[in-house]
Amino acid sequence: MRLLAGVALSVLVLAGCNSTSEPERATAIPKAKLAGAPAPLAALHDQAGELLDGGTAGFRKRIGELRGYPVVVNAWGSWCGPCRTEFPHFREQAVKQAKTVAFLGVDVEDSDTDAREFLREQPVPYPSFKDPLRKVAASFHAVQALPATAFYDKRGRLEYVHIGPYKTGRDLARDIDRYAR
Repeated sequence: MRLLAGVALSVLVLAGCNSTSEPERATAIPKAKLAGAPAPLAALHDQAGELLDGGTAGFRKRIGELRGYPVVVNAWGSWCGPCRTEFPHFREQAVKQAKTVAFLGVDVEDSDTDAREFLREQPVPYPSFKDPLRKVAASFHAVQALPATAFYDKRGRLEYVHIGPYKTGRDLARDIDRYAR
């Protein structure tokens, strides 16, 4: 019976990632709210919506460059319905916490064309690393399902990985306060 329940849960999670649920089209990022961020965070804002190469080595290097700031990393794919649904929460929190918390994305198993189109529709004030083979996501133990969110402390240590979508910005903010400070 437990095996059957586990299989049913896995099917539901995987079906959710193929959902075509679309969030409302986002408005532009309010640049004034990002102004005055410390240089390492401003550098992320300058790369808003970009897809970065670099793989795992580039990702780890960037985490190292952000020492002194908590880092929130969202693994997503344009093809993943729950990822699309939670994206506005990441935009909201990244803008609200633009001067104190670093945000990065990891675009998993996606085409550049689809990812760029999605980022135009749902802009965020930070870049995303391309991750066609889930190697970057594997570096923070986020290969089970998408979306997944990793929380790094100010020393660059991985503190927690949340698997699944955030239903509200408040839930995301709570985990940022709990795991990324």
